[in-house]
Amino acid sequence: MNPSTLIGMVASALLLMTVVLFTAQAPSSFFNLPGLAIVLTGTLAASFISYPLAEMQRLCRQIAVVFRRESQQSELDADLDQLVEMSRHWSRGNIRAIESALEGVTNPFLRTGMQMVIANSREEEIREMLRWRMVRVKARERTEAQILRTMAIYAPAFGMLGTLVGLINMLEVIQAGDLAIIGPRLAVALMSTFYGILLANLVFKPVAVKLERRTEARLMAMTVILEGIMMVSKRRLPAFIEEALNTYRIEHRDEMRDPRQAAATDLSSPTS
Repeated sequence: MNPSTLIGMVASALLLMTVVLFTAQAPSSFFNLPGLAIVLTGTLAASFISYPLAEMQRLCRQIAVVFRRESQQSELDADLDQLVEMSRHWSRGNIRAIESALEGVTNPFLRTGMQMVIANSREEEIREMLRWRMVRVKARERTEAQILRTMAIYAPAFGMLGTLVGLINMLEVIQAGDLAIIGPRLAVALMSTFYGILLANLVFKPVAVKLERRTEARLMAMTVILEGIMMVSKRRLPAFIEEALNTYRIEHRDEMRDPRQAAATDLSSPTS
């Protein structure tokens, strides 16, 4: 599991335990299935009305990504190693070796770019095609994150709806003046708002941010691969391509480090 997601889940569990066990006289009062059903059912219903079914299905598949270990750096390293290997075959004119290597390439972006290279496509056509794929990935994955942000707006609204339903039920018995009846109904009414705020800020928004960060990392990796493919298309020497990709790889990692540490690394590097 993704370490940061695991830490967030543990912290969320501690928060709920604190709220339920240490602030409530009766912990069972925080569990109200009708209120939770109103929030979840209403949020899902509004989301399915707002977005096409295909996008909702794709979102369900992408949510599983949040709970996996982040391995994009290792995947990028493997893609760049394959790219360098194919550049060596290209410099020797060994097209069959490249076609054989493409069978083991799992990155469709890299595979498409190299297929266009061995097809002797023009550099402008290759760059235009790959840029178009990057734009499509960005638009699709931003839509998935936007769905979750929309659900974060819907959830508190349906929490208020559940609260109104609970207040209406409370008003029906308020004439009795019995606090033993009014009190529990008022608590049930407020629980819907509690669930709506909790789901919006502890589930939907954090997962949306996770997906957005993943998209940014993917686009950065695709940009590195794009530049490598363009160097292969220009028939640069494999040694030059490998050195350039290693530089891109270092800069990609430096984006996740403190700038002062990155500068110290650059100063200590023998390549100057």
